[in-house]
Amino acid sequence: MAKENIRIKDIAERAGVSVGTVDRVLHSRPNVSKKALEKVNKALAEMDYKPNMYASALAYNKTYTFYCLLPKHESEAYWEEIEEGCVAACEHRRDFGISVEFIYYRRFDLKTFEKATADCMKQQPDGVIVVPATLELTRKFTDQLHEQQIPFILLDSYMPDLRPLSFYGQDSFQSGYFAARMLMLIAGKEKEIMLMKQMRDGNVASKQQENRETGFRHYMRDHFPDIKIIEVNLPLDEKPENYDKILEQFFKEHPLVHHCITFNSKAHLVGEFLLHSNRRDIQIMGYDMVPKNEVCVREGSISFLIAQHAYRQGYSCIESLFEAIVLKKKVNPVNYMPIELLTRENVEFYRRTYRG
Repeated sequence: MAKENIRIKDIAERAGVSVGTVDRVLHSRPNVSKKALEKVNKALAEMDYKPNMYASALAYNKTYTFYCLLPKHESEAYWEEIEEGCVAACEHRRDFGISVEFIYYRRFDLKTFEKATADCMKQQPDGVIVVPATLELTRKFTDQLHEQQIPFILLDSYMPDLRPLSFYGQDSFQSGYFAARMLMLIAGKEKEIMLMKQMRDGNVASKQQENRETGFRHYMRDHFPDIKIIEVNLPLDEKPENYDKILEQFFKEHPLVHHCITFNSKAHLVGEFLLHSNRRDIQIMGYDMVPKNEVCVREGSISFLIAQHAYRQGYSCIESLFEAIVLKKKVNPVNYMPIELLTRENVEFYRRTYRG
């Protein structure tokens, strides 16, 4: 008999018990004697029975609400694609009553992260996706999740000490190392390179960006130690219209700079400046295929973009929670996203949508 066609009736006959007893054992219900339990388990082992968790989950008719803690962001940003992926995955699993709610915090305001985590716990979520703040503060939250046996997934920054169910994101160090190698294919003869950052109080927005820069500087130190890396900060607190003044002054003071890089999704801040100031001898490299970056790639002010499938990450996070919580399956603990290089020639063929 094919394993997938094994019926409860077949198991009951093999074990010499009633159909109701088998049903209670399969669904971990009470009122089963030790002797009957042993008989059923013996029959299950002999028949190599594999339960259809998919059908069981459908029949259970329960609803599940997952919560996603994200940095507060603008529209057309990297995080917006994460959200779209999460929503799409819930729609794909709508027959199982899966839904997702989003809670936002401000990157440099740790009190808003604490409030977001407190609000999340009040809702008694079935599962959580969290973009970490500091390790210490995130640990306070994840310790509560562990205590209440709520599975959680880390997104963007991998912190293995927190013991998440799973992680989705790039290998940040390797990504920065790769970025340096690709940039040097076109900038190997330069004397100076601009590194654009967006900081507040001397800090960048995420551990991921720090690790990318570390990987980048490792490559440059090993292969191009004589090239000077000059930083420019477009402050997060600054009005966007003031960025042009900062960039105009920078390029005036550094006429030898023809190539720039940034480790966030805002390469378009420089790319748009280069386009409207008609500086065709300068290009920037950055991250993420958000619409404004795409325009600059097509127009030639962004040389390369490194894509990390934000939509796919959001989709996969929901899928992993669904598989672990609803279908009771094991999921991969570490899921590194591809490090893909986009240029004017292939940006047309990049696909952000994903189905598992």
